[in-house]
Amino acid sequence: MDEQINSYLEKNRSLYLKQMTDFLSIPSISSDSTHKADVRRAAEWLAGDLKNGGMDHVRLMETAGHPVVYGDYLKAEGKPTVLVYGHYDVQPVDPIDKWKTEPFKPVIKNNIIYARGCSDDKGQVFMLAKMAESILAVKKELPVNIKFFFEGEEEIGSAHLNDFVDDHLDLLKADVLLVSDTTMVGLDQPAVCYGLRGLCGLEVRLQGANGDLHSGVYGGAVQNTLHAMVELLATLHDDKTGKVTVNGFYDQVRPLSSEERATCEKLSDDKALMKQLDLNALYGEEGYSTVARIWARPTLELNGLFGGFQGEGLKTVIPSTATAKITCRLVPDQDPEVIGSLLKKHFEKHLPVGVKLDVVLMDHAEPFVMPLDHPALKAADAALEDAFRLKPVFSRQGGSVPIVNTFHDKLGLAPVLMGFGLDSENFHAPNEHFHLVNFDRGLRALIAFLYFLPEKM
Repeated sequence: MDEQINSYLEKNRSLYLKQMTDFLSIPSISSDSTHKADVRRAAEWLAGDLKNGGMDHVRLMETAGHPVVYGDYLKAEGKPTVLVYGHYDVQPVDPIDKWKTEPFKPVIKNNIIYARGCSDDKGQVFMLAKMAESILAVKKELPVNIKFFFEGEEEIGSAHLNDFVDDHLDLLKADVLLVSDTTMVGLDQPAVCYGLRGLCGLEVRLQGANGDLHSGVYGGAVQNTLHAMVELLATLHDDKTGKVTVNGFYDQVRPLSSEERATCEKLSDDKALMKQLDLNALYGEEGYSTVARIWARPTLELNGLFGGFQGEGLKTVIPSTATAKITCRLVPDQDPEVIGSLLKKHFEKHLPVGVKLDVVLMDHAEPFVMPLDHPALKAADAALEDAFRLKPVFSRQGGSVPIVNTFHDKLGLAPVLMGFGLDSENFHAPNEHFHLVNFDRGLRALIAFLYFLPEKM
């Protein structure tokens, strides 16, 4: 790390944390229409910060939903162009009674900041903005060209993003995509993420009688939709091996290399994970380590099951409808549409008598994996080692970031996923927090990446 820049970061740390606190105080909950003005206020705050940090052409760009924040620096002639992506919207805060601090009144305790969005993803978006600002403040120029692209709908599926990208292909043209929306392997173990799982989401609905029935009058004569749903869902897994039993589900799965298997086994710490989650056992597909199951094996999960009476006490009814929500995490080279079709065929084949079936395909995302020898990944590797004084791990992530596929497919961009959150930091849950030691090291790593990139490309 350049000593002048390092000194600048130390001198301005308190100011940066105050600014980040201001940003996190804005309740930019994209899924809640009552916060529409707050989402826009967060976008305006971010645009102002980019402009104050020396970016050009800063503006809010409208979509059919929440706006995109854009800004650029295009003065590094002959150098690579980096498209920097993040999202400024956050998840709802429910259940509010589980929070120990107020979600939109950030608090710092023991060098950890507590607030909704501090880990996912406003804290890391703030770091990306300060990455460029800090270099310009000291060096007066950037070592690469940068285009910032921050959206406000990631937490609701980025519904308008594909259309926006299609309409602005020239504006977003770049060489590399930089994303800070993934996690490290551990508090002191940085990671270069080279693969993401995809997603296939669906809703299964069963319809029985034309209305709820009195269980004393009709019980024993008609199918109970909840019974039928439980029977149907029980056909999805082999309870001995943990494998998904849907015909063809694994046909296109790309196998792990021996090196990847070894890395996953080395990083798996089942006892620590059970302690963290307060579990007495782990569960998953037979024949794979825990990390391999999370990073590189497909899953089928039941996310919600409902029907019938849900209130206090009893109501003796036979429910006329039952619904299950399901998501599959997919790996290269699985196709979400193919998997959705296979699931629908499975449900039709195993449908119990006395109910009608309706399967609705919902969210989907392609899995993604990068070649490990890509120059951009080598730059990220060098930058993380420089900032953390430790060799980073090349990791996959169990989650999905659909935008990575969008930018890769439409713009041909090589994605570099350098995230600094931790899986244990409660993003999407009460008491979200972010370790500020990784705010400090992560900001230095991002700055170093901009300098290493021209050397490696």
